[in-house]
Amino acid sequence: MSGYLLSIDQGTTSSRAVLFTTEGRVHALAQEEFSQKFPQDGWVEHNPDDLWGTVLATCRKVLAENALSTDDIIAIGITNQRETTLVWDRHTGVPIYNAIVWQDRRTSEYCEKLSAQGVEALISSKTGLLIDPYFSATKICWLLEQIPGAREKAERGDLVFGTVDTYLLWQLTGGKVHRTDATNASRTMLFNIHTQEWDPELLELFDIPASMLPEVLDSSADFGVTAKALLGAEIPILGVAGDQQAALFGQTCFTTGMAKSTYGTGCFLMLNTGDKALVSTNRLLTTVAYRLNGKTTYALEGSIFIAGATIQWLRDGLQLIKGAAEAEPLACQTPLDHGVYLVPAFTGLGAPYWDPNARGAIFGLTRDTGIKEIVTAGLQSVCYQTKDLQKAMESDGVRPTTLRVDGGMVVNNWVLSFLSDILGATVDRPEIIETTALGVAYLAGLQAGVFESLETLQSMWHCDKRFEPTMSKSDRDEFYAGWQDAVRRVQGKAEPE
Repeated sequence: MSGYLLSIDQGTTSSRAVLFTTEGRVHALAQEEFSQKFPQDGWVEHNPDDLWGTVLATCRKVLAENALSTDDIIAIGITNQRETTLVWDRHTGVPIYNAIVWQDRRTSEYCEKLSAQGVEALISSKTGLLIDPYFSATKICWLLEQIPGAREKAERGDLVFGTVDTYLLWQLTGGKVHRTDATNASRTMLFNIHTQEWDPELLELFDIPASMLPEVLDSSADFGVTAKALLGAEIPILGVAGDQQAALFGQTCFTTGMAKSTYGTGCFLMLNTGDKALVSTNRLLTTVAYRLNGKTTYALEGSIFIAGATIQWLRDGLQLIKGAAEAEPLACQTPLDHGVYLVPAFTGLGAPYWDPNARGAIFGLTRDTGIKEIVTAGLQSVCYQTKDLQKAMESDGVRPTTLRVDGGMVVNNWVLSFLSDILGATVDRPEIIETTALGVAYLAGLQAGVFESLETLQSMWHCDKRFEPTMSKSDRDEFYAGWQDAVRRVQGKAEPE
């Protein structure tokens, strides 16, 4: 089949449109960044117009710059920042408030009250999730309670909810489609991952009208077509997945036990557990990896809120570097035992701590500490947080020994070398690191008949570079112990429990 697959990759700090060939190669891409809004401590928002505007602009740009028409596009796939929550008017399409971003912690007190009510076991048994501001349900509650008139409009059926994929589908189809896929639904804290339906008991618990919720489809399905006025023709939208599940799919981790870790704004380690929804005893999440032909594949996931955003902060906040590319040569000049630990708990700590009240800190500063030590500590913090997740998975009996990595940070060889050392595991970087966008290109291509099977996709994965550990166990343990001490301190714990 000739033509291209167009992936819309709507992330936390930018939107991208990526064109893939039918061989799974990147043909071209366009990207636009947009601003983050921080109205209060721990609050993170996006202007919905920025999300939609940058998506439409990058789609138009990638077509125009490559002299392509809509006839050249076989299908569209959408991947998105997950949990980020929007509520808009069913009739006008106008959002009632900014998008509340997955990193946002404004519902921390509400989550504490829910935990005190003893409902976490119920929620976890149905959704695989923990009670945390991270997920969509409490964000919807905040919007219904805090925006004047919202509760009444929702009860009348005039408001709809969506994660970013749903909002983009609505916009792309001219308001004709209110749908999501099973991976995004599984991140709302309202979706029963075992029955694969919105859960009436949870909707009652959170007091959210069922009329607000989108229809849930497989990750590879007919989601609708683009409105002709947007791109010049109706293009089928045939694949949707949350960004981390899309990366797992793009890394072709289709076999039980395979794992990937994505290093974007946050870091997300996901391990395929097949048709079994494993329950973690170490505060990891059980989630939908993908759903194809009505069959659900599950995953165990560890979510870190701040990874690449640490480097962005070093660049924009502290202005220690002018660009991310400067970080690697600085780290190469720095001895590993420099003694500085940076804990990037800017919006709390994710897995396995789930501490929304922790805040970032830098420890071990001396008169000898300079820019290169702080930048190196920032890079190492991403690796240490991955180690936290590996240890948690190991305690759950599913330690990943080989990790496929992707995301913007993995171009940094120093990071992957240190990551391999601190994990004591093999780290594989694929030839195509645009695996999030690739994942939904694959999903759309499967639905369009471009790709025959998952086995076909697996044969298309190729390793660019493999990193093997060289660090001694004693050094690894010593470095990691220093990190654990630093984490205890940002949580206000002086000694190990």
